[in-house]
Amino acid sequence: MATNPKLPLSFQALYIRQTEGAFTRSIEDIPFDFLPDHGVTIKVHYSSLNYKDALSATGNKGVTQKFPHIPGVDASGIVIESRNNQFKPGDKVIVTSFDLGQNTPGGFGQYIRVPAEWVVPLPKGLSLKEVMMIGTSGFSAAYGVLKIAESGIQPGDGKIVVSGSTGAVGSFAVALLSKLGYEVTAITGKKNAHSFLKGLGASEISGREAVQDDSGKPLLPGKWIAAIDTVGGDILDTIIRQTAHNGVVTCAGNILGHNLKTSIYPFILRGVSLMGIDSGICLMPKRKEIWNLLADEWKLPELNKLSEEIVLEELSGYIDEILQGKLTGKKLIKLPG
Repeated sequence: MATNPKLPLSFQALYIRQTEGAFTRSIEDIPFDFLPDHGVTIKVHYSSLNYKDALSATGNKGVTQKFPHIPGVDASGIVIESRNNQFKPGDKVIVTSFDLGQNTPGGFGQYIRVPAEWVVPLPKGLSLKEVMMIGTSGFSAAYGVLKIAESGIQPGDGKIVVSGSTGAVGSFAVALLSKLGYEVTAITGKKNAHSFLKGLGASEISGREAVQDDSGKPLLPGKWIAAIDTVGGDILDTIIRQTAHNGVVTCAGNILGHNLKTSIYPFILRGVSLMGIDSGICLMPKRKEIWNLLADEWKLPELNKLSEEIVLEELSGYIDEILQGKLTGKKLIKLPG
């Protein structure tokens, strides 16, 4: 067992309080014993903002049950104390998903304490900063790309559509698919984001009307061989109906709704596969495989195009923006100290 007795008495964090039904956000000094008694203590260097963090910060009980709370489903940093022989002080590590930032104090604080089973050693080829430029959103996008590739769909087989393409998951998916040689159609309702998406490698940009069909037809002409959907709702329904024979649709979000109105015809007449992406419960062998790909042959040369670095004091405003659907790209949070 490796221990470090010189733990601080308190640390800075974005703290969410509930008072008479209202939820408030503030930067506060938090007593160190607020952290749970888990096996690995990590000094957080970087985190990133995800939609789930915004839900936690505004009191969504489907994400966070008890308040006060520290959100942040992502963290990269250095181990300062470990009760598990897998890790020792000084190790550079990643923690994403599981229960971090939901009901376990998360990466929007200077320190986290988590079970060893949640911790991934930082892969060679990525820095602590770069890995949070990717974060849960980039990991989810890569998981979707891997499912498409493992289904046998190769560059040249047809177009791949990405919905919500200016968001953190969608923009990373556009960039990664383009790097791997796929022809990408990016769907966005933001007319001022076309140059951003072209810069990521999108070969075609369409408005939401391209995947907004109210005809009720169970099948539509096949436009693409695969899809990464990040928004759900009616757009996911139309994407499925427009997917070509033996196509693959991956689903990684529900910002436009959690209900799916479709028929079985795309599945039984075209052989379309619908695959869910939940990075929160991804098994550790697959989790390490994806991080190693992202650190090596799938590493994007200009990760900074996809993210903007901010500090803890700026975070609250961007939480409001992501809830309003106004955020473009990813926000990387540098923790103090």
